[in-house]
Amino acid sequence: MRWVVDKVDVVVVGAGASGLMCAATAAYRGKRVLIIDHANKAGKKILMSGGGRCNFTNMDAAPKHFLSDNPHFCISALRRFSSQDFVDLVDRHGLDYVEKTPGQLFCEHSAKDLLDILMTEVEWSGAELKLNTKIHSIDFQDKQTIVKTSQGDVTCESLVIATGGLSIPTMGATGFGYDIAKQVGHDILPTRASLVPITVQPDRKAQLAELSGIACDIAATANGTCFQEPMLFTHRGVSGPSILQITNFWQPGEALNINLVPTLSSDDLTTVRQNTPKKSFEGFLSNLLPKRLVELVKTEFPWLNDRSAQTSNDQIDALYQYLSNFDIAPNGTEGYRTAEVTLGGVNTSEVSSKTFESQKQKGLYFIGEVLDVTGWLGGYNFQWAWASGYCAGQYV
Repeated sequence: MRWVVDKVDVVVVGAGASGLMCAATAAYRGKRVLIIDHANKAGKKILMSGGGRCNFTNMDAAPKHFLSDNPHFCISALRRFSSQDFVDLVDRHGLDYVEKTPGQLFCEHSAKDLLDILMTEVEWSGAELKLNTKIHSIDFQDKQTIVKTSQGDVTCESLVIATGGLSIPTMGATGFGYDIAKQVGHDILPTRASLVPITVQPDRKAQLAELSGIACDIAATANGTCFQEPMLFTHRGVSGPSILQITNFWQPGEALNINLVPTLSSDDLTTVRQNTPKKSFEGFLSNLLPKRLVELVKTEFPWLNDRSAQTSNDQIDALYQYLSNFDIAPNGTEGYRTAEVTLGGVNTSEVSSKTFESQKQKGLYFIGEVLDVTGWLGGYNFQWAWASGYCAGQYV
């Protein structure tokens, strides 16, 4: 069934985290707001994130946790709408949530509880939502914008692009937001998949596949940045928090250091020989690493099950170098198919950090992931969605 709306104040393209927040905020101000999305359901990425429980913010969210070619851009919005501001919102609705690790808040039961809150806010504010609606074209005129869709045409004074990035195309992700930005002359900074598992070279893949499903605490370092968190071995390579985090800073072809024993030094291994000469290094490592991983190490160092007193300094040094520079032979990443975010995007130097309005086209706004602002893993990207959506909603 086609619909025709002669005019609204605001059209928000994208019914995700930032779009829903922006729409409700603007509608509460008395604006007539229409949200358009080509998907059949709002908030799909919200529902699938965090294993279906959505890590919806981080109480420690600060500008240092975000990457951008223009690092100062995010400061204003994060100050004007903080993590506590969002917690206050969900508290008013009685959301049950838990703090899994310091600062990281997850829905206690289901991400659907959070989406229900956002949809309730949209309903209470009076904003309208139209799903299964494709946009054919956008025509920017002097004082209004004409949006031609599969369900009819609508004109508006403010058009908000909240379409996200390219990550997880099965959830409906497209490059539509970048196309609109290019249409009015915006610079798009190079995009790539991030917060994403790393794949390994074919020869190494066969070896590491034997470890699929096991996890261990490691330190992953690239380009001077280090994350000490768990790593998970998969059938295709490695994943887990430390790996996802480091992909914000590492690109294929660059050096990547994986330290399986970040709490140990070479001297610590020498001390093991000194203090427990009758015990083996295999026994010592078994208290630090999963058994299957120790078995892999033994294929490189068959003497591991000998008494430590029999080992030489050179053997200990070689073992430490192997463990602290564990070669996963990285090949690339799994790409947008499983990436949580898209690095790069609309150049924020061409967007107001106060209003989120384009400096190229009056009445055009960009919020959320479509912008060149990417957070660390741990609820930071959702906080950016809430903050940018809320702040833009004050001005559209």
